[in-house]
Amino acid sequence: MDDPSIRENGSTFSLCRQDWIEAQDLLKGKLIVEDDFTWIIPSHDSSSLEGFKTEKLKYIGGVDISFLKEDPSTACAALVILDADTLNVVHEEFDVTKLQIPYVPGFLAFREAPILLGLLDKLKHNAHPFYPQLLMVDGNGLLHPRGFGLACHLGVLANLPTIGIGKNLHHVDGLTQSCVRQCLEARENCDKDLIPLIGKSGNIWGVAMRSSPSSSKPIYISTGHRISLNSAIRIVKLSCKFRVPEPIRQADIKSKVFLQKFKGSAHLMK
Repeated sequence: MDDPSIRENGSTFSLCRQDWIEAQDLLKGKLIVEDDFTWIIPSHDSSSLEGFKTEKLKYIGGVDISFLKEDPSTACAALVILDADTLNVVHEEFDVTKLQIPYVPGFLAFREAPILLGLLDKLKHNAHPFYPQLLMVDGNGLLHPRGFGLACHLGVLANLPTIGIGKNLHHVDGLTQSCVRQCLEARENCDKDLIPLIGKSGNIWGVAMRSSPSSSKPIYISTGHRISLNSAIRIVKLSCKFRVPEPIRQADIKSKVFLQKFKGSAHLMK
C-alpha cells in the first residue's frame, strides 16, 4: 500500500516498523498453538466427553471493522456474541473512531487491535455474562508473513482462544491464492471440503475450506491463540451457515449498518 504519510515520513515509519517487529516478536513468545481451554466443543453426539472437561462452549465472539468510503480513517469496530448452539446474536458492542495508524502489510494488528481490545475490555470490566469464551477474527492468525497475524495478536493480549478467518490468502512460504484454488478444484480433491496449506518449507500454516456448497471461494482458517488447528476447524464448521462463519458475517453486517447510522447522525448534527 503506497501511503503518502509513509512516503513523507520515511524515517519515522522505519522507526515504527522496527518497534512493531520487536513488539511482535515479544508477543509471539507467549503464543500457544494447542488447545488451552476448559470447555467442550459442541457436538452432535451429546454423550461424548472430552477428558475431564465439563463446561460447554456457549458464547462465540466475532470481530470486524468497517470503514467509511468517504474517509477510510473513520472506522467502526463491532464485537458480536453468538450463542454457540443456535448461532443467534445475543449481544453486540460498537465503537466508532478515527484510526491514526495507516495500514501497513504485515502489521495490521497495530492499526486495528487497540479498538477491538477496547470492546473486549468494556465487556470484561462490566463482568458481562456474555463475555466470549472464544473469538473469531476477520484476519489471519499463523497464516501471516511473520507468523503472527491479527488473530494471534488479539488472542495473546486478551488471553482468549482465537481463530483467524481469512477471506483472501496471504502469499506466505510459496503459497498463492491461484495455486490453492487449483488444488481445491483438482479431481482428486473434488469431494474434499478442505485442504491443508503446506508451504515450501513443509510447515502447515492453516487450511483452505469450502464452507458452503453455494460458494466456489474458500475461506482460510488458521490458529490464533490457545487453540489447535483441528479444534479451530471443528468450530468453524459448526459456525457456518454461509461461506463466512456466522460470528464474522454478523460482525461485518452490523458494523456496516452501525457506521451508516453514525454517518447519518453526524450529518444531521452539522
